[in-house]
Amino acid sequence: MADDFVPVARPHLAEEEAAAASRVILSGWVTQGPEVAAFEREFANFVGAAHACAVSSCTTALHLALLAVGVRPGDEVITVSHSYIATANSIRYCGAVPVFVDIDPSTFNIDVNKIEPAISNHTRAILCVHQMGMPCNLKAILEIAEKRNLPVVEDAACAIGSEILWQGQWERIGKPHGRVAAFSFHPRKLVTTGDGGMLTTNDASIDRNLRLWRQHGMSVPDTVRHTSREVIFESYPEFGFNYRLTDIQAAVGREQLKRIPDGVSLRRQIAGRYRELLSDVPGLILPAEPEWARTNWQSYCIRLPEHVDQREAMQQMLDDGIATRRGVMCAHLEPAYAAPGTWRCADAGCKPLGSCPSLRESEKAQSRGVVLPMFSELTEKQQSRVASSLRQACMTHVGQGD
Repeated sequence: MADDFVPVARPHLAEEEAAAASRVILSGWVTQGPEVAAFEREFANFVGAAHACAVSSCTTALHLALLAVGVRPGDEVITVSHSYIATANSIRYCGAVPVFVDIDPSTFNIDVNKIEPAISNHTRAILCVHQMGMPCNLKAILEIAEKRNLPVVEDAACAIGSEILWQGQWERIGKPHGRVAAFSFHPRKLVTTGDGGMLTTNDASIDRNLRLWRQHGMSVPDTVRHTSREVIFESYPEFGFNYRLTDIQAAVGREQLKRIPDGVSLRRQIAGRYRELLSDVPGLILPAEPEWARTNWQSYCIRLPEHVDQREAMQQMLDDGIATRRGVMCAHLEPAYAAPGTWRCADAGCKPLGSCPSLRESEKAQSRGVVLPMFSELTEKQQSRVASSLRQACMTHVGQGD
């Protein structure tokens, strides 16, 4: 790529992370160990959770979270199709069926008014997504969940550093308002360890199960076995998984945690400047925070004017040296979800093949959304280029619309 190419995202990694990784590599203990334990303590303290458990990815985190709240084969879990496919996949890993409800187009998050009609006798949990870092309406979701005696799992993959106004106080996402919250450390996130995930909970029994299951169901953690002065024979009382995070990754994550406040502040400035640069483009819809939410602006997703062709607009921007991504995918439109029984929607009489009338806002968000470059080192000059290119693309590439 040319030197002036603007990527859609770029992880903020520096000498501190390199030194942390080197320190662990030279220590000789590189798998799950003391660095993971320290990372868990620091993460729990940062978000205000009683417990934090590190795992290999947010996908594995979601799988364990659903198992921990009792999701089993034949159950149903209410969630959104409009999310990265890992959200729905994690439900299927449990042998359960995702029940997709539509989104609120103003936030890209689950439409709380669609949740209760989707509940059936088979519903075991609600899996809500803080999409692109924007907190969803947890207060309304939890009111429904408590009334129907359902646990809530938060897919907070994108939401490290985001906040929600809770009983008059701003609290960080990850201080569990539901039963468990799951985070991602993929390179596009504010905190990255290359890949990895974290689960937070205030329930000690859930945390105990998460730690057991992430390491093959082993009865004795490595940290205990390797530091014991007596010989210990471990056992495997339960079926488990190899979902561990390494100490190398954890050391990097500990450095990344220190960067969150400045990183969120920078992204808020960038989001504000995008609004200034783009607010007068006819038909362009810009993202906005509800009064009770503070997003970390992990991504900045705009909606194209109705009659602008998404692919052509994105291609023109790429030709201008600017990377973008289409709006968040819809799992129900993917071939992996084409087979009958892999999902259902809230309308019991609906038997869609591909496009689903009950998920119209989700489908529109995918087909009209465009994620613009957003990363800490994005310069004002680069932002101006992005805005100019998008403005021109909206004027040039007119399609058929919806």
